[in-house]
Amino acid sequence: MERSEPFHSAMAGSNSDVEDTEDEGIASTLSVSNLRRANSVHGKLRTAEISEALKRSQSEGRRQVTADPATQLLDDKASVKKQLKMLSQVATVKDDGSVVVEVPSSAEPEAHDLGLEDAHGEAVDEELVESADIQSLPPLQIVILIVGTRGDVQPFVSIGKRLQDYGHRVRLATHGNFKDFVLTAGLEFYPLGGDPKVLAEYMVKNKGFLPSSPSEIPIQRKQIKEIIYSLLPACKDPDVDSGIPFKADAIIANPPAYGHTHVAEALKVPIHIFFTMPWTPTSEFPHPLSRVKQPAGYRISYQIVDSMIWLGIRDMINDFRKRKLKLRPITFLSGTQGRHDTASDVPHGYIWSPHLVPKPKDWGPKVDVVGFCFLDLASNYEPPESLLKWIEAGGKPIYVGFGSLPVQEPEKMTEIIVEALEITGQRGIINRGWGGLGNLAEPKEHVYLLDNVPHDWLFLQCKAVVHHGGAGTTAAGLKAACPTTVVPFFGDQPFWGDRVHARGVGPPPIPVGQFTLSRLVDAIKFMLDEKVKERAVELAKAMESEDGVTEAVKAFFKHFPSKLPHTPPSPVPSGFFGSCFNPVKGCLGNS
Repeated sequence: MERSEPFHSAMAGSNSDVEDTEDEGIASTLSVSNLRRANSVHGKLRTAEISEALKRSQSEGRRQVTADPATQLLDDKASVKKQLKMLSQVATVKDDGSVVVEVPSSAEPEAHDLGLEDAHGEAVDEELVESADIQSLPPLQIVILIVGTRGDVQPFVSIGKRLQDYGHRVRLATHGNFKDFVLTAGLEFYPLGGDPKVLAEYMVKNKGFLPSSPSEIPIQRKQIKEIIYSLLPACKDPDVDSGIPFKADAIIANPPAYGHTHVAEALKVPIHIFFTMPWTPTSEFPHPLSRVKQPAGYRISYQIVDSMIWLGIRDMINDFRKRKLKLRPITFLSGTQGRHDTASDVPHGYIWSPHLVPKPKDWGPKVDVVGFCFLDLASNYEPPESLLKWIEAGGKPIYVGFGSLPVQEPEKMTEIIVEALEITGQRGIINRGWGGLGNLAEPKEHVYLLDNVPHDWLFLQCKAVVHHGGAGTTAAGLKAACPTTVVPFFGDQPFWGDRVHARGVGPPPIPVGQFTLSRLVDAIKFMLDEKVKERAVELAKAMESEDGVTEAVKAFFKHFPSKLPHTPPSPVPSGFFGSCFNPVKGCLGNS
């Protein structure tokens, strides 16, 4: 039998600084292969036991609205040993790092059986604060903690700029690769740990946050540790370049920052989670990092994925809490993610169009769907003359690009793209990106190769787009009324591919491992259908009425506590910090 390194043990390393219990020993021996093996030992599933748990939750759901299957199977009051036993019966970690969640079809509960209608039957308070209320607040120092690729960072640049317009000082803390991008936008920058290229390569290989093999574990652990330990300085240390002091009055973060809620707890400041993918449990669709066939498993998939991530980072979080934050360690299974990030008292804002994915009915008043947050890059963009001439020389092209994601076989993928364009008689623009696409043996008249160009300008020149399905790229394509083919690599990308197809504005997604000539040709033909274009135009018009940036800022202040934990700093001129930290203009350069 092939040797398998324990999942939690390898992810966690030494756990000597955390109180040991008998249940800790169980957690430390859980491995990816052990979880797979547990499924085999238990048979398909212990149907009777899980059915009983689900039936119990149904009957209790009529009396107590919080009793759904997830609560039954991942109850914090239960021992870790019992939780892991139940976890192994309903979840299987696949070789690609995704989590398959199964529950018996005979036990599928209906929404009313789970008490979901009762739980959020009251009218959700959708009334957002008015502009005057925002302007009456004292100037705040707000730090935005963002982990991910440029597509993850870009929406928060637009949100940060809007907050700055209201007179607040905004520090955007993210990876060093994006320093120039943040500073040029006029925001203060602070470096977080972790390399987005390494993170992207890891997630492409593993299809998500979970390692597909023990050899992948040290890579992810090193990245996560660097991120976690950089969060506290990002919230309270002076600016790296100027030395100007900073102390956060509030935190905005996305979930992959991992330690964000713990820093907020230590500093006693409010936190607001914003994300471009679903992270709050719902019965309407499963966690984007999971595979779930039965609707009864949708809601529980969030707790299961959450718990598996927690098993791998628990020791780092607790070490961080004890050594750096001077807080007590967390001893229960679903600690950092499920009981902090998704707790009912922590507001969440989701950055997507409600016309594409409406707010689930079982999300309460602390959860907002604000709309896509666009950053205007087109107005200041001057395209090269060669690109303009090429575009004007023929019909609108099809865009193909995968942004900052690494492509394992770029030459083969380039050949497929070029041949598919030839077969369908289309012109195409190929974005080289980090993947290295576009190495042609000889130039092709119907193909134009380019590096990064603002999507809000480029997609308006295109008839259709083919991309990885990142939330930001998906938003840009839909806003430009482009039929869209999603080629998902990992994470939430399959989710967006499914949503695009369900809305009728694109074909079924093509997983990157199934990217073949025939499937791409079929996808292009699908996008060229006039009815598909009509639906894309209809959706784009609906999105025109949305202003995600404004709604995100309103949501932030709608949930902001009426009393601050400490006195805010003295007022500063609007835009002062943005201009002083901008190396291109303002006090450090030309005005």
